[in-house]
Amino acid sequence: MYEPLTSMIQKDIYQVFLMGCPATMPLSFAVHPWFVINKKGIVSRFGIGRYNTEESGKFFGEHSCEECSGRLHKNAKPPFEGLEIFPSMHQHHWKGAIIGMVEGGVGSVAERMVEYIEQSISSYPHRDRYSLFGPNSNTYVQWVLNSFPESNIELPWNAFGKGKIQKPI
Repeated sequence: MYEPLTSMIQKDIYQVFLMGCPATMPLSFAVHPWFVINKKGIVSRFGIGRYNTEESGKFFGEHSCEECSGRLHKNAKPPFEGLEIFPSMHQHHWKGAIIGMVEGGVGSVAERMVEYIEQSISSYPHRDRYSLFGPNSNTYVQWVLNSFPESNIELPWNAFGKGKIQKPI
């Protein structure tokens, strides 16, 4: 189903894919981003969800993730799968698209980004908060990108909440 994207994974380097898809209806004019990281063949997805770990079954459907901290989830969905088009229809998803990517070997920006994203489960200051206008998924991605301007990856104009970077509470 995601063969064109999975075929880009290289097992001998580090890769960071910034993925995006339209937000769930009726907010599909906005982008929802997440990271897919490749640590020499080990692929993981990191992103913010509107659901908190304790709220998983209340409105947005059941989910499971490898590691969760508040609203920041590791592998809650397949790496390249977009959000549900409608909140209650879990079998229909938007297609994920690459917004930007960086790759490299040991000591590269890609390796440092992979390590930073992996550590974000415990270090992201807004992992317990979510608001439509931020902090949200765009705030998280922008927080990571701000630490790596040399990646030259930018969120698009419709990444509402990317400007809501605030000092930790």
